[in-house]
Amino acid sequence: MTENTDTTLTRLPARLKEARRDKGLSLEAVANLSGVSRSMLSQIERGESSPTISTLWNLTQALQIDFAGLLAENKQSDSIEVLKNSETPSIDNMGNSCRIRILSPPEAAGGHEVYDIRFEADGSLESHPHVQGAKEHLTVLEGSIQVTSGSATSELSQGDTARYAGDVAHSISAINGPARIFLIVKDAGT
Repeated sequence: MTENTDTTLTRLPARLKEARRDKGLSLEAVANLSGVSRSMLSQIERGESSPTISTLWNLTQALQIDFAGLLAENKQSDSIEVLKNSETPSIDNMGNSCRIRILSPPEAAGGHEVYDIRFEADGSLESHPHVQGAKEHLTVLEGSIQVTSGSATSELSQGDTARYAGDVAHSISAINGPARIFLIVKDAGT
């Protein structure tokens, strides 16, 4: 083996583990997505086993990462990804008189999602249950809101935070005028 090959093989376990964690996936989730056993994946991440090209390909596909980039010598870790305000995706036709700005990257969908939501006076957002074990973490940035999760209801003012089950029907409504919230939705596995 050449020095470059040795360096690549040394770097591979950490890069795979980092990619899995960046996606917010457990070993079990990657095993299910890739067809590579959980124990084999764990051994690869610890550097105790070298994957075949086929196994490595399955893992990169499951993690939605670039095969060549995973093995590249120089990883671009000293960069900042910027999404300008005008480029931030938003949803205006969900809920009643509210605008949802999606702050999390697309690959976070279904795992760890982040939203900035603005409600007009009496605006509301009703949500169907998410996956079992999902939680929502909400902080009121402006105004006052009412949160309902299942049969529980609570009113919050600017600066208040609520954490509640997202795997039951739930809703958020502005009260006493416009409101703005910061919302994080976390599935059980993240």
